[in-house]
Amino acid sequence: LTLTHVSNVLGTINPIEELVKIAHEHDALVLVDAAQSAPHTSIDVKSIGCDFLVFSGHKMLGPTGIGVLYVDKNASEMLQPPFGGGEMISRVDLTRTEWNDMPWRFEPGTPNVAGAIGLAAAVDYLKNIGMGDVRRHEVQLTELALRRLSDLERVIIYGPKRVEDRGGLIAFNIKGVNSHDVALLLDELENIAVRSGLHCAEPLHKRFKVQSSVRASFYIYNTAEEVKAFCDTVEKISKLL
Repeated sequence: LTLTHVSNVLGTINPIEELVKIAHEHDALVLVDAAQSAPHTSIDVKSIGCDFLVFSGHKMLGPTGIGVLYVDKNASEMLQPPFGGGEMISRVDLTRTEWNDMPWRFEPGTPNVAGAIGLAAAVDYLKNIGMGDVRRHEVQLTELALRRLSDLERVIIYGPKRVEDRGGLIAFNIKGVNSHDVALLLDELENIAVRSGLHCAEPLHKRFKVQSSVRASFYIYNTAEEVKAFCDTVEKISKLL
């Protein structure tokens, strides 16, 4: 069973520990997608109790092309390497092969050395800031944006209403306006970068009966002044179109 820790569209923080427990009660292995949570808050795989957990480097100030796969020790014994190459084998002859220990058995060939160094630097950088401080900063920015956007009559916000229940992003639409037009105007009017489209979640948009949405994401490098400018520009667009 694959579960998203934090939705990349709605921002919903799922009760991941409870969901993992239910899955294990039905003898299911659980992989947690933490791409939207690991960069923004503290992660404790032992507390979550998952069998696997993954996240990417480029969403947490690291380079592209590298990520992390956590595998619980018990689950690792069930896995077979999907690829072959150097360093993954401890012993080989003409009739049999013995895999190397974890994690080398899943890292065949020449590793992405530069990517690993870059990701480690990003992890150290965030740890020095403190993941608690990262989360608190995002909550402040998200709360400000939610409050301002909720006051705009034509703006529809998707996801939890309470900032405590969501990550540092907001997906929304302006009634009667295409999401791509909103994103384009945010860029042209105030040089504000957002994403518009389906956000790799077409079934979710079909459930909400919308063709697409605008997504604004906040991180440690954003300020309250920038969030205010974003909300002011959304208000301006809602009155222009």
